[in-house]
Amino acid sequence: PTRTIRKKAEIAVGDSMVSPKFEKLFGGPARTAETLLTQREMDIARSVQEVTEEVVLAMARHARKVTGKNKLCMAGGVALNCVANRKILSAGVFEDLWIQPASGDAGGALGAALGAWYQYHGAERQPDGRMDAMNGSFLGPAYSSGEIRAYLEKNKIPYIKMDEKEIPRKIAALLAAEKIVGWFGGRMEFGPRALGARSIIGDPRSAKMQEVMNLKIKFRESFRPFAPSVLADDVQDWFDMTCASPYMLLVAPVRASRQLKMTTAEESLFGIEKLNIVRSEIPAVTHVDYSARVQTVHRETNVRYYDLIERFKLDYGCPVIVNTSFNVRGEPPVCSPEDAYLCFMRTDIDYLVLEDCLLTKVDQPKLEGGDDWKKEFELD
Repeated sequence: PTRTIRKKAEIAVGDSMVSPKFEKLFGGPARTAETLLTQREMDIARSVQEVTEEVVLAMARHARKVTGKNKLCMAGGVALNCVANRKILSAGVFEDLWIQPASGDAGGALGAALGAWYQYHGAERQPDGRMDAMNGSFLGPAYSSGEIRAYLEKNKIPYIKMDEKEIPRKIAALLAAEKIVGWFGGRMEFGPRALGARSIIGDPRSAKMQEVMNLKIKFRESFRPFAPSVLADDVQDWFDMTCASPYMLLVAPVRASRQLKMTTAEESLFGIEKLNIVRSEIPAVTHVDYSARVQTVHRETNVRYYDLIERFKLDYGCPVIVNTSFNVRGEPPVCSPEDAYLCFMRTDIDYLVLEDCLLTKVDQPKLEGGDDWKKEFELD
């Protein structure tokens, strides 16, 4: 029920984005969902983004002028615009930028609680000058290994119990074999980004990974990009980025040394046709402009996810993996083991990790109900 209510709220917000005034301004109705993207839609999206960046940058400069401060905190829905956030950093308006990972209405509850704690109860803030106090934004529900095994055994779901020490090597090998893995463990993320607790993961070096994940897992257009999770200590070797981005709220160019030069014929392509070109050593997470929406992974906040990526680096030379939210298009991210299992079974995810339990798709009994689940949530 909670997931359904959450999705209906998202749809209600989304429906209001394109108003009659917007359609009049741009000389025609909004594109109907699932129809072909044309140059008009791409031009409008680019123009709206450009204007947003100009306004956000102007506001940042005004804030610096009025306050004289050299560090900026941001919240609200527009603070999730990773490209605009990068523009603020690149412009050098502030020395440092911190974005609340639950930007938007949901984060207001956290702000109210913190306001009461510090302002009304007089609690003292004790920052360490290195990490924030968000615990990686892993503030949601968690399920123990015992609870997960009880669910699996009650429902006669086949699984293999793994030793904690063997998990990184085993899953890294699956990723290197171009298998897609549902990764579930620890407390759920608070906010709109999957950060390694409720994630679908893959090998970023695979040229086919983006299309397969989109069409067979997320059930959405093949061009939609995925994000890279990279070890914080290695980020500068792969991306033009010197700061941390633990909440996946900044974009950065892929390092020039990791980029692949396009041929003359590839350069001549335009729009959608240009999206499928392999343009870096990690094509599954590289955008058409050679940028990527980066998540830096820190051992202090998610040791299991960090250990997995570190093992992928040690065994296969790449400290980066593909990370997308554990859900299909239209649904909220999974929360419980049951949510994760249903998503696993309804898609072409090859393996599912539930804490220390490993599920293989080919071992699972057929799921009842067919495609009826697709009627529960409206596509976004």
